Amino acid sequence: MIDTPEEARGTLNGTVVRTVLPPAETTAAPGPPAPRENRLRALDGLRLVAALMVAAYHYGGRDGEVVQAWGTSPSHQFPTLHHLFAYGCLGVQVFFVISGFVICMSGWGRSLRSFFASRASRLLPAYWAAIIIVTAVFALPVVAYKTVSPSDALVNLTMLQQPLGVDRVLGVCWTLWAEVRFYALFALCIVLPGANRQRVILFCAGWTLAAAIAQGVNEPLLNMVLMPEYAPYFIGGVGLYLVHRDRRDAYAWGIVAVSWLIGQHEAVQDLWHAPNPAFFSTRSAYVIILVVTFGYVAVAAIALGWLRWANWRWLTVAGALTYPFYLVHEHLGWVAIKAYHRTLHLPSYGTFLATIATMLLLAWLLNRFVENRLTPKLRTALAKPRP
Repeated sequence: MIDTPEEARGTLNGTVVRTVLPPAETTAAPGPPAPRENRLRALDGLRLVAALMVAAYHYGGRDGEVVQAWGTSPSHQFPTLHHLFAYGCLGVQVFFVISGFVICMSGWGRSLRSFFASRASRLLPAYWAAIIIVTAVFALPVVAYKTVSPSDALVNLTMLQQPLGVDRVLGVCWTLWAEVRFYALFALCIVLPGANRQRVILFCAGWTLAAAIAQGVNEPLLNMVLMPEYAPYFIGGVGLYLVHRDRRDAYAWGIVAVSWLIGQHEAVQDLWHAPNPAFFSTRSAYVIILVVTFGYVAVAAIALGWLRWANWRWLTVAGALTYPFYLVHEHLGWVAIKAYHRTLHLPSYGTFLATIATMLLLAWLLNRFVENRLTPKLRTALAKPRP
């Protein structure tokens, strides 16, 4: 989920981009303006923040199978912070806003073949490795968690397990299914005909209206294709890339504003509930709105260049680790939590930090030995024209 550009407007394992000078566009479709070099390393840092938010939610902000790892509910392990950790699930919304920005940036001026090669080579190597590792670890006799059947594990390699109704190996893969649908919509509507400002604006407006209609009629097929619950975040990110190109673009700001208005409502509707002692925790509607707003404002600050000063090299490393960390942190985190807390008897907060560190180390190994080796080869194979 969870994405960075790769070639001309970015890098694969850290968000390295070329900031585009604001174009003087009207209705024509000019080629991309002459770029100037700049690294949006702050975007890498934001991605890691979003990933850590999700990890905090999975480790201490909910019940479920993580209870088996801790031995008791995380609400007992973190009597104060579990209320804060419960908001960590909103890191996914932040990811989607970032993805909208990055996919519009990486798809601008790119052929369909190049766009597909970039996306597939970015997502698949670490994903395949995570599927294999989690399946193998869960098959060990000392690990009490249930593994999926061999047939279902093989289907998981396609990323199509959710529409096919197959058991998931990775709990977080539902976000990747949302990403894949966004990529498909963007490729068909923008990349294939060729990106320009007018086409992107119409895409955002049309998707917003269609998603609202789909939600109103509650048609399953339309909901699956148009994703009304996630569309505002992707669309908002696309609008923010238009702002990045021209901060005075009133249409772009209008796209961002409407997306934020709808997005905060979708988040509150999905995550808020009336106070009830039977629930793990009670989320405040105001805090939900605040966290969603943080996602939009943070990406906007990056788009406007306000965080250009955050240009530390370690942020590029952070961006490189975010995707593999996101893939493995939940399920393998359960195994690590049990080992640290119930076998080695580390205290709750020590276990939390040790688990985060362990998953970051595993992410570094995946990045170095899987992504750095397989991604360029897969990209070259997919992008190479065939006679």
